[in-house]
Amino acid sequence: MGTTNDDGPRTALTRDRVLRAALALADRDGLAGLTIRTLAQELDSKPMSLYYYVATKDQILDGIVDLVFAEVHLPVVGNPWRQEMEHRARSMRAVLARHRWAVGLLESRAAPGPATLRHHDATLGTLRRAGFSLRATAHAYALLDSYIYGFALQEAALPLAGVDSVAEVAAPIMERFADGQYPWMVEIAEGVVMQPGYDFAEEFEHGLELILDAITPH
Repeated sequence: MGTTNDDGPRTALTRDRVLRAALALADRDGLAGLTIRTLAQELDSKPMSLYYYVATKDQILDGIVDLVFAEVHLPVVGNPWRQEMEHRARSMRAVLARHRWAVGLLESRAAPGPATLRHHDATLGTLRRAGFSLRATAHAYALLDSYIYGFALQEAALPLAGVDSVAEVAAPIMERFADGQYPWMVEIAEGVVMQPGYDFAEEFEHGLELILDAITPH
């Protein structure tokens, strides 16, 4: 379904093109800025033309969540489980850093797409093939996702613009500690957070290793 204008033919609309434009719009303006109308403007089209590909906002969200899952490392069933879970966790965190709006939506879809289903199935299969029982697989998957999503949410909320901004952000906060009411916060700030080279992002690896050390096939 293509359209034309005075400058010649426009690029034909497809469901993939519509969804990828929606993904870019959500990345740029957040979910609040993603509507059929704004999506049509982004595609230089009319809202009615989009209904052929995505009839509702929920269908758009289903589609762009599936695109996000398609970017995440797909575990290889049969490979060493810990290697695959590490790769998956790091990949998921990196993808969520690119698509910050997605953290609260990944597990919310009632009509998950094929990439979403492949991802879940491969993760479960990797754990099961490694010898995890059904119950242990459920526990491990829930624990890992809670940690990955929670860290991504916390990381996105921090008022930082990279490692070099820590001192600038912390300075006015530290001024409020001058009366000695918060000694433990001063200790952690001076001894860890404000030390040269400290990067909150490195806490992810520490936590991930603790979790992987704690879960074993049984």
